Amino acid sequence: MEAFEYARPKSTHEAVKLLTGAEGDALALAGGTDLISLMKDGVSNPKRLVSLQHLSELKGISFHPGSGLRLGASVTLEELMDNAEVRGNYPALVQAAEGVSSPQVRSTGTVGGDLCQRPRCWYYRAGFGLLAVYNGKPLVPDGDNRYHAILGNSGPAYFVSPSSLAPILIALDAKVKLQGPQGAREISVQEFFVTPKSESESEHALHAGEIVSEILVPPAGDAKMAVYEVRQKEALDWPLAAAAVVLKLSGGSVQSARVVLGHVAPVPWPAPEAEEALKGKSIDEDAAWEAGKAALSKATPLSRNAYKVQLARVAVKRAILRAAKGEA
Repeated sequence: MEAFEYARPKSTHEAVKLLTGAEGDALALAGGTDLISLMKDGVSNPKRLVSLQHLSELKGISFHPGSGLRLGASVTLEELMDNAEVRGNYPALVQAAEGVSSPQVRSTGTVGGDLCQRPRCWYYRAGFGLLAVYNGKPLVPDGDNRYHAILGNSGPAYFVSPSSLAPILIALDAKVKLQGPQGAREISVQEFFVTPKSESESEHALHAGEIVSEILVPPAGDAKMAVYEVRQKEALDWPLAAAAVVLKLSGGSVQSARVVLGHVAPVPWPAPEAEEALKGKSIDEDAAWEAGKAALSKATPLSRNAYKVQLARVAVKRAILRAAKGEA
């Protein structure tokens, strides 16, 4: 790890000032579960780390039936899982956090950090860049792409978004609040994730000097919700495919649905085809399976990851059935 300056600001305003400058020279440090690994591997070499761990503005969980849920960006996954209001009103958020099976990561990793973590693509982690190019040629299409994207992968980005919380937050129409040199702004969690077209771009819609300050989730009412992940092992690992589902039922039939896939595209991937397939239907095995097939109707697997199509279909089906049964 290369030498760096460590700054511990007393306010978000001071943190933003310390972060403002040439991109990559200064980076925000929250739980550090991802950033420290990137620095040890030489993938990221910031000249300054700006700690956000002690900023009271970024802490805390609050819920009001009329306005919904506020999560400070520095809330840990463990705090999220232990909060009674979250468990009672947004059980699928707890499910998503439980997918992070390491107690150490749960106790230090933050909700803001979960959204901001970098891709787990081994080409990126080995220093070949976000788009994994060597001598002008993309490495992924003809390389070891077992865990890469099956949607949104027409190029040049083939990695998958690693966030555990993003799919269910998008399904719940959550927003993220950002603090930067120009003040505060809010965007949807869906808009926060972007597919880069060049190495000079990022997979997050953060402007220079900006930090995630809080996540805002509207009231869920009586919506049914669930998350289902398909993974290779129970120990700490990232899923091969995941699905988040939010259903609003009327008289036993689906009035509206949100279906968002995770770990299958460079961004969390909404599936309007599945949502349309569910409208007006009563939830049973057949309806859930047809929605799963619809969700993957536009999949374009690479040379070694076609198996993920079936896994993602199953994830959608089981998330729908789990949500309908109130098993979140």
